[in-house]
Amino acid sequence: MAIYQHIRHPRIAARRADRPVKVADLFRRDSAVNRFNTKVALVITAAVGSMWCAYAFALFDLISLPDAIRAGTAAIVSWVAQTFLQLVLLSIIMVGQNVQGAAADKRAEATFHDASATLHEVAHVQGHLAAQDELLSRIAAKIGLDPVPVIDNPGLDETASPDPEASQ
Repeated sequence: MAIYQHIRHPRIAARRADRPVKVADLFRRDSAVNRFNTKVALVITAAVGSMWCAYAFALFDLISLPDAIRAGTAAIVSWVAQTFLQLVLLSIIMVGQNVQGAAADKRAEATFHDASATLHEVAHVQGHLAAQDELLSRIAAKIGLDPVPVIDNPGLDETASPDPEASQ
């Protein structure tokens, strides 16, 4: 007789079937048009979101710099704000976002694996506790104590949704 009866949370079974979500998992693949559009968007994003593209934009913008200098201060300010910053910083910001996104993906995957390892360890702790419960019950029986009642966790409902937000 076990002292404690473990009721497994429904999310545990669902989690075993899951894996970390990748960006590619979120792409629409329901039609050839969507697959093509996704591929084109990824190629353009990869090209524009590179430092080489930022350098190319900077060189391209420098072509109009002499005209801006001849036109005066207002034209220089306009050239910097409207041409150089917008075009060059677009690529540089995309590079930074790509680096940050990759780091976030690595952190999310590490967190996923940490949570999986924790669940594995907790399962072993539960097995250890079950073995202790068995031993304690045998000791109690040998020394003439009443059987230890089963302790349940009434706050955990087996029929509860594994996703608390889904029930709202």
